[in-house]
This record gives sequence, C-alpha cells and structure tokens, in this order.
Amino acid sequence: MLDTNANIAIVTIDGPDKNFLNPDVMAQVGADLLAADKDVSVSAILLTGAGDAFCGGLDLASIRAGGDPIEFARSLAVLLKIFPKLTKPVAAAVNGDAVASGASIVAACDYAVTVPSAKIGSYEVSVGVWPMVAQVPLIARMGTKVAMENIGSGEPFTAQRSLEVGLVSRIVEPAALIASASEWLILASRGGAANAGRVFFYELAEMSYEDGLDAALDKFAAQFKK
Repeated sequence: MLDTNANIAIVTIDGPDKNFLNPDVMAQVGADLLAADKDVSVSAILLTGAGDAFCGGLDLASIRAGGDPIEFARSLAVLLKIFPKLTKPVAAAVNGDAVASGASIVAACDYAVTVPSAKIGSYEVSVGVWPMVAQVPLIARMGTKVAMENIGSGEPFTAQRSLEVGLVSRIVEPAALIASASEWLILASRGGAANAGRVFFYELAEMSYEDGLDAALDKFAAQFKK
C-alpha cells in the first residue's frame, strides 16, 4: 500500500495470530520491502503489523507441528539481511508487541515509533532457548551491554525502556502512530538520491575506525569523478 501524500510505501507483517513468522510470511515481507525499494514513486518505507500486534516472532506452533526449524531460521536471516541494503529509509510503526524475531525486525529499521503498551525484545531465554539469529540486529542497534539486559534475561523492554536504550525513537498514542513514523521518513527522504549513502552507513558500522575513514574518503571522492 502507498501513502500517496508522502510517497511512503506501507509494508504490513500479516501472519497468523500475533503476526507470527513462517517462511511464507517472511518471504512476502521481504518481497514487499524490495519492491518498494525499486519503485521510483516511493521515497520511503513504513513497516507495521496487521491488527493489534506488530510481530510475535517465529511461528513456534508450526515448527512443533513438523516445520523445519532450520528453514524458519534461514528465512529470518534472509529477511534481516535485506534491511541494511535498502536504498530508502525504513521506519517501524510498532502498533503492538514486537517480541522475539519481531524485535529484531524493529532493530533492523532505521527508525521506530511505538505505542505505550508495546513490549519490545527477546523473550526466548525465559523458555530455555537462546535467540541465535534474532539477537544479531538487537546487538547491532543497542550494543552488547544493553542488548544483554534484554536477551540474557528473556524479559522484553517496556516502551519507555525501549526509548531510553535507543531501540525506538518515539512513543505516541495509537491514533498518532502512522503519522509520527511518517514524520521520520519525510525528514529522512529529503536527501533524494543522496539516500544511497544509507547503504554505506551500515557498511561503515562493520568497519574499523581507520578502514571506515579510508572508505569514506573514497566514497566522497567518487562523487566528484565523471
């Protein structure tokens, strides 16, 4: 769906129950993100959940019913790899709980706005599992110490704590959620073609300080070469 007023593509996580993730749901979200990124009429992407939940994580009931857990994990990794490669800004409108892999999706977005009631974070340790794949964006977004506060305890953050640690950018009432998330995207998309630098931003995050400066100098110089 496209918000034609601001040319913002709205991608919705629409899965069973609390928007649980199975390979088909994750493939659809990934395809929608990539399609929006390629659409010349789209300037930014807003990601939200259907109904009153953002995302409850992997569909464990389907795994227990015979689904291949490796395929579920692989599908999640494929989806999460898409975010840093998008050339357009992406914001999460967290309309309800975003837990387990749902929290990793929030962390993978550039910006996130949440409703006050939402819980955001990993809960897997509380049921005796370590979130091997889902922890990666959480660590990248918050750093090891803060991420461990959530991941190691298995207790998702409140909306207020999520704001304090930088997992979300703002807390608003539900009626203002989409508009508030869109505000970030409108600001971010002002760069137009310069938003290609978004991809380099995430590449820099993986480099050492000196390597990052060298790469940045090369990128800067390339702008002036014909």
